[in-house]
Parts: sequence; C-alpha cells; structure tokens
Amino acid sequence: MTGSEEVVVFIVPVHTNGLTHIPFHHPYVAENQLAYVTDAMRRGWISGQGPYNDRAAELLAKVTGARHVLLCTSGTTALDLAALTFDPGPGDEIIMPSFTFVSSANAFVLRGAVPVFVDCRPDTLNIDEERIEAAITERTRAVMVVHYAGVACEMERIGKIAERYGLAVIEDNAHGLGGSYRGRPLGSFGSMAALSFHATKNVQCGEGGAVLLADDRLAERAEILREKGTNRRQFFRGQVDMYRWVDVGSAFQPSEIAAAHLAAQLEAFDEIQGRRHAVWNHYHQALAGWAKEQGVALPAVPDGCAHPAHLYYLLLPDLANRQALIGHLKERGVQAVFHYSPLHSSPAGRRYGRPAPGGCPVAENAADRLLRLPLYADLDESACARVVDAVTGYRVS
Repeated sequence: MTGSEEVVVFIVPVHTNGLTHIPFHHPYVAENQLAYVTDAMRRGWISGQGPYNDRAAELLAKVTGARHVLLCTSGTTALDLAALTFDPGPGDEIIMPSFTFVSSANAFVLRGAVPVFVDCRPDTLNIDEERIEAAITERTRAVMVVHYAGVACEMERIGKIAERYGLAVIEDNAHGLGGSYRGRPLGSFGSMAALSFHATKNVQCGEGGAVLLADDRLAERAEILREKGTNRRQFFRGQVDMYRWVDVGSAFQPSEIAAAHLAAQLEAFDEIQGRRHAVWNHYHQALAGWAKEQGVALPAVPDGCAHPAHLYYLLLPDLANRQALIGHLKERGVQAVFHYSPLHSSPAGRRYGRPAPGGCPVAENAADRLLRLPLYADLDESACARVVDAVTGYRVS
C-alpha cells in the first residue's frame, strides 16, 4: 500500500445570507485515502476480504484491544450481525436505552426479541444503571449499552448486575471509538460490540461498521454468518477441504474500496482525534459562562471516563428554545440539528417493545431540548469562534 500519490481536495463553500455556511459535519480526508482507494481499484479485487479489509481490521484491533474484528457494511449491519450471533429466541427480552438510534432495537426485533426500553441518566444521557434491575424479568437475556456521545456508561455497576442475573452485555459503541472507562477501551466490556463508520462518525468510510468479539467460539460463528452461512474463510485458511453452507447468514462484508477508505482514516486516527478534541474543548470552555447564565446544560463527562469528542450538544430549557436556537443559528450560517426521538414512544417501539417500569421521562425531556453543534476535524479556530459567537448571541426566553 502506498501513499506516494498526491491528494488534492477541493471544498466548495456554501453561502447563506452572505456568510460562508458552516455545516453540521464534513468528512475528513486522510492523507492516504484517495491513493489507497485508487490502489484497491487497480488491484482488480474490489469485493470483500482483501488486503485493505485485513489492514483496517488490524488497525481497529490496535485501537480497541479486540481479539476478533469483523468489518461490516454499516453500523446497522454490524448490529444485525451481533444480534444474529447472539441468537435470541422469540420473546426473549433485551434491555436497552430508549434514547438511541433505531438500529439498536431493529437488530433484535428482526430476530423476534423484545426490546425493553430503560430511561437515561440526566447527566450523560446514557442508560440509567439504577433502573436496569427493575426491567429484568425471567425472559431477559441481555443488557445493551449505548455510550452516548462516546461517554462511557457506568460499566462497573452494569457488569455486576449482568453477572448477578446471568445476562450478556452487548455494546452499541457507534459513538465511542477511542473512548474509555477507567482506562479500558469502550467496546471491550461486552460479549460483543458494534461500531459505526458512517460519514458523521470520527472515523468514517461513508457507510461501514464492525463487530468486536473476545470469545473465540462466538467469533467463529460470527465469521460464518458474515460469509452467508458458509465456512468459506476456513476453506481459504486450509482448515477444511471445501466450503459448504453450514448455518444461516447474509452478506455483511464491505468492499475493498470502502475498506481502503477506512484503513487510511484509521492510520490518521490520532490526527483526527486531536483535531476533534480541540473543537470540543473550544466549545466547552467558550460556552460555559453563557450556558450558566442562560440555564443551558453542557455535556457531562464523569470521572474515569475519557470521551472521543464524537459530538457536542446543548440542552436548552425547553423545546421552544431549542427550535428557536436552531433557527437563530441558521440565520447566521451555522447548521445545528437535534437528535433521537425516544424509541419507547415511537409507533414501532410501542408495537415491538415496551418501556421499563417508570417509563422514560428523562429521555422524552432530553429529546425535546437537545441541540448538536457542528463538530468535525476540519473545523478551524475561526469557524469555531463563529459558532460560539452565534450561540452566545442567543438569549433564552
């Protein structure tokens, strides 16, 4: 693999009301990215499981400490593969936060399982570990955690609950690559973890994902499931005389083009993270006084948690102010967006799952109040200052 070819990137600015538009996100282009994609195409092997797939998996293993890394076509298919590997039965219950993306629940609903939605903590917006036990029934098989904004869930407490009741822990780590809990990488706590490399993530390839596994037996089955239910990889390693259909499965592997894109991003991981942390820290320091004065909450990072600067959000006092601030920023050329609608109150959530005892009032409240600011590796100091000036020019009504 070579990075010797010159990469030229053209970014065309968009103007709004005479101002250069600052988008919510903009994909970072790593130094070797276009050269690797070109090389993958020239090699003539662009379907899955070539040298760039291997390289990206190797780099992910270094970042996460995972024993087994299986690349997938998206974060959603990574969750699908994780759920298929876990193999819940019809009616089995999976405890998860209501404040998450639909893929977290869909992966298990497609297998006939029932998501049980637990409320989130008001500080981190992660699943409230104090509400998990009340959601456990004789049908419960696992607890899925989602590290919102890359800030770790309270994994020590959750791990003890899971051990006490004989439950698996599954991590939806779509936000958390590069984050840690008490020095241990996120994605290393559960029996399996899913990652996302969607265009909005810190490390991205447009659409991509991965499943991390520590258990050799689970990894062996996941590999077969990823190969459309065949033992094709074992055949290529010389472990069997021919490959056969041995289990259910589907097509989860990314192309070499996507993997080449991802490998270059992972090689630039430290650079990307440094840039994103600079933006996150700029916001956090510059907005602190305004937020206190206006009654706006900023992201909380508990002791022992190292976050990966995945996103920066504001919690306005109410929905009216959240919507007004989005409009205020738009007029000033800054794109800000809201986030999840709680799953327990959605039509499909009511059809396929149920809320845990006590409901999810914190998730409902946060969903109305949360606003995400632009955060990407190419957001320079002057653009950060423009965002801050636009935000601090708003007064809560």
